[in-house]
Amino acid sequence: MKIVDAQVIVTNPGRNFVTLKITTDSGYTGLGDATLNGRELSVVSYLRDHVAPLLIGTDPHRIEDTWQLLYRGAYWRRGPVTMAAIAAVDVALWDIKAKVAGLPLYQLLGGASRDRVRTYGHANGADLPELFDSVRARLAEGYTAVRIQTGVPGLKTVYGVHQGTAIAEADGVAGAPRLDQTARPVVEDWDTRAYLRHIPTVFEAVRNEFGPEIPLLHDAHHRLTPIEAARLGKSLEPYDLFWLEDCTPAENQDALRLVREHTTTPLAIGEVFNTVFDYQTLVGEQLIDYVRSAVTHFGGVSPLRKLFDYAAQHNIKSAIHGPEDISPVGMAAAIHLDLAIHNFGIQEYSGYTARTHEVFQHAFTFTDGHLHPGEVAGIGVELDEEMAAGYPYAPAYLPVNRLADGTIHDW
Repeated sequence: MKIVDAQVIVTNPGRNFVTLKITTDSGYTGLGDATLNGRELSVVSYLRDHVAPLLIGTDPHRIEDTWQLLYRGAYWRRGPVTMAAIAAVDVALWDIKAKVAGLPLYQLLGGASRDRVRTYGHANGADLPELFDSVRARLAEGYTAVRIQTGVPGLKTVYGVHQGTAIAEADGVAGAPRLDQTARPVVEDWDTRAYLRHIPTVFEAVRNEFGPEIPLLHDAHHRLTPIEAARLGKSLEPYDLFWLEDCTPAENQDALRLVREHTTTPLAIGEVFNTVFDYQTLVGEQLIDYVRSAVTHFGGVSPLRKLFDYAAQHNIKSAIHGPEDISPVGMAAAIHLDLAIHNFGIQEYSGYTARTHEVFQHAFTFTDGHLHPGEVAGIGVELDEEMAAGYPYAPAYLPVNRLADGTIHDW
């Protein structure tokens, strides 16, 4: 069997998605997610101009060999653009291999280690009443764990927090941060001291309203220095968080030692990481509790499975990044991996717009706060190319933060 075509498809049924479709001479096709939000076209060019030509004529069953070729065959290694492109190839090849075998992907990864995959949903609000309404909505949808994000008094906007529930309803995605489809990134204001004062009072109020049993999560979105992150983790200990996520930029892995020394709040990090080298100190010294990388941005199923095996040796669990900018192709691959690995922790899942579900028809299901990949051979996703063509790419950017003095915040 040989690869005869590698097509890159860009569509925007509510937000931009980049999909790689690999076709073999036997008629088998495989899909891979290459979405890099805010930088989608960089990966499109990388795939079309540099990766796809290398695939034609190769054996699709040689997944590991192809992965190493794409990673080691280029002088420039790592980075989100490269690893998103490699991830798309890796997942598409696993999709083909599982289809040839006539099995869902998780069976090729060793079979199921659990019956279903627990998820957490996103709740947010500009103030406490709106936040409480959002938490109630997530619980009504079946979620058994909820991420809490809220506005901060004195700040006009905070990333991850909608200005009113109507926006979330219009987007069709519960609690999901928006990408602004504008010519330039939106600039938001920021005040770290106000944030550090406010967040503990939010979790106190949520616990008083919803009780001690619901697992609560919080994402600091890399905004804090190590000592500020340590302070936040310590102040949140009375509220028994499931985790504090991305408390400080972790490319300085040594900085997490300071955070770990000062708080017992569990820590989750890694959604912007692309290789195991980003984790070596964090995992080896057990400075975190959950690894957060996405299949889509870590080079695919193959390397992420290796990362989870490495993390398991240090009592660290998985928590695959899964917001709405991971397409249903990437989400499906994640769910198959979640179902198979031993050290599964939890899966992020914020849902998709109705249009996205129509463009990406998938076998995975969401019931009672849990996901299952389904029993369809492969990863269980098909792309309606005609419908996808009706939703063209639109420029979109993540926001940036400025301090009161007008400087862009440097965390």
